[in-house]
Amino acid sequence: MKRITQMLLAFFLVLNISGVARAEYPDSPITMIIAFTAGGSSDVQARIMQKYWGKYCKQPLVFVYKPGAGGALGFTAIAMSKPDGYTIGGVNTPHIILQPLLQRAPFSIDKFDYICQVVNDPQVVAVRKDSKFKSVKEIFAYAKANPKKLRLGLVGPNSGHHLMYLELADKYDFPVTPVFYKGAADQNAALLGGEIDVMFGNLNDVMRSLSEMHVLGIASEKHDPTLPKVQTMHELGFNVVSYIRRGFVAPKGVDKNKLAYLRGIFQKIANDPAYIADMKKAGQPGEYLDGEAFNKWIHAEEQNDKAILKKAKLLK
Repeated sequence: MKRITQMLLAFFLVLNISGVARAEYPDSPITMIIAFTAGGSSDVQARIMQKYWGKYCKQPLVFVYKPGAGGALGFTAIAMSKPDGYTIGGVNTPHIILQPLLQRAPFSIDKFDYICQVVNDPQVVAVRKDSKFKSVKEIFAYAKANPKKLRLGLVGPNSGHHLMYLELADKYDFPVTPVFYKGAADQNAALLGGEIDVMFGNLNDVMRSLSEMHVLGIASEKHDPTLPKVQTMHELGFNVVSYIRRGFVAPKGVDKNKLAYLRGIFQKIANDPAYIADMKKAGQPGEYLDGEAFNKWIHAEEQNDKAILKKAKLLK
């Protein structure tokens, strides 16, 4: 009887210890790696999430910036981090798809555990307000009649902007001169300064300069509530849908209970009415996908992107 009692006590002690261990995660700050410079769209969105982090998690979220190579340096740092649940980071698509394919970046889409998607930012065709171009069709007609004379501003290469250009160039007669910039701020300044004639840019980045720009078309599946009068590219006769999606990941191999905890925190924040209001105020096109759905979408999109790159002869 004494032996049985001792065994039962030991069993419940093990249960108690393991329960405490689970309850203690996280017992120190969690590092958030941002792969772009402070103040950009990715950082702004992550900072909005950080604002509400303390409401749902007892440990702080500490930001570390690792910009460079279109986000590849930061994405690599996330993938190479210890999968202990204490390092996570923000990622952008199609960047994390294109960079391993075209730049030989030392990570792949299978090197992450996906937490969630929080933003689906459609791309737009924008010109300066005093531009001679009043429609997307005028832009394509000019490019066709004047090969290589139209200067098209893109953030990239190997970015979502670049991919949208490659897809349109494959489907339509669009012989332009692409001009690449390091970031959206440089791209916007180039358009407003007359260095380029037109740009493909994220809606969120363009929103900051709407007083000086005209958005002529949006590469979304439906009208965007931010610019409800702007027609989609499909409506304008151009078969293209193109988004920059932003989300959060951990390095591959995080304990399933810790990953579930992280996913739960982000889901609570994404459903918080105050967070949603702040996202709208910042012009961030919020769209939440849980980790499994985000993972599934990325793997499906990789196949679509490969097809575009092969047609452009950038990928064998």
